[in-house]
Amino acid sequence: MPVTFQEHLLPNGLRVIAETDPDAHSAAVGFFVNTGARDEDATIMGVSHFLEHMMFKGTDDLSADEINRRFDALGARNNAYTTSESTCFHAQVIPEHLPDVTTLLARMMRPALRQDDFDLEKNVILEEIAMYKDNPFWVLYEAAVERHYRRHPLSHRVLGTSDTVGQMSREQMLGYFTHRYSADNTVVSLAGKVDFDQTVGLIERECGRWKPSGAGRAQHTHRHQPDSLVLRDERVSRGYLISIACAPSIEDERRYAASLLMQVLGGSENSRLHWALIETGIAEEAQSAYDAHHAAGDFFIYASGDPARLDEIQEIIDRESANLVASLTQPDLDRIGARLATAATLGGERPNDRMQRIGRYWLAHGRYRSLEQELERIRHVTLDDLREVAAAYPLSSRTLARLVPADA
Repeated sequence: MPVTFQEHLLPNGLRVIAETDPDAHSAAVGFFVNTGARDEDATIMGVSHFLEHMMFKGTDDLSADEINRRFDALGARNNAYTTSESTCFHAQVIPEHLPDVTTLLARMMRPALRQDDFDLEKNVILEEIAMYKDNPFWVLYEAAVERHYRRHPLSHRVLGTSDTVGQMSREQMLGYFTHRYSADNTVVSLAGKVDFDQTVGLIERECGRWKPSGAGRAQHTHRHQPDSLVLRDERVSRGYLISIACAPSIEDERRYAASLLMQVLGGSENSRLHWALIETGIAEEAQSAYDAHHAAGDFFIYASGDPARLDEIQEIIDRESANLVASLTQPDLDRIGARLATAATLGGERPNDRMQRIGRYWLAHGRYRSLEQELERIRHVTLDDLREVAAAYPLSSRTLARLVPADA
């Protein structure tokens, strides 16, 4: 039987969506909250990620140990993540355990936020921030994004900083939670072998008392000016560089062409950057990517290698970027399109991947688009589409950041 899309809106504004497949051998559920680092006040940067941790610390009547034991007893594969624009709590199980795992997630979404749990978890977050300071890529990436977006909230660090997390109070977190984790700012996504009506009834019993808040997202204008920065660190021995250029937003249909363009430039072992930098031994890493946000988007190029060769690496990146449009061929487009279509199709065979895809898509667009429609959209991208995106969003207008040894 074919996969069927179903949706239901609860009176409090909580939306439930699903791709049901009676022939599937598993089921997946995710609670998607339309909130992330960009929705935080700068003084409490990191609160979304901190809250992600606190969700697992227990409710008024469930301890953290009990939550973990119940997930384990159900054989669930569960996890959570936070981005600049969303926070997700999800699990996948065999179908007969879907009602229990959905109930557990729903209850977990209303945590006790106890002061002692808050204090203990704050130390965990601070250790995590310290750990990432030892990762050269992460250090450079955060610095580059901050410089690129400056006062725009997309400059916010998902983890926050030692200062913002260290000074955060439980009361500030509670206020953020009450406003952002509301019924009308949350989508429950399901996929696989799902009894939709039964699951909607269960969710309504567990979540029907959640309050709406009218939480939205402020749309800040980002006006980028080319910029650069150099970081020096005595702990690193290699050279690293990142460039960020503006790209189509997640609302822009040109996002498909933007994604394909970055795949041709540096998205695989057959990309321009791979053959120019990796196969030649000039760089150790070289890749490019496209990342879309609400009302903004980014083209990323990253490379690393011998610090003495960073100028050479940058020159080759600039050359490949400048020649990209002129060098585009139909075989390039066919090859990359086939790779993306294969990846999407393989993901479509897994209920967990389908649950993630429709949940994220609904948060971004407020509607459903099937996998077949997505694949059809990819297939319709032309070389002229790629050329148009490259002209509208030149890679040369960028923020360029480097991390090098202190004595370089």
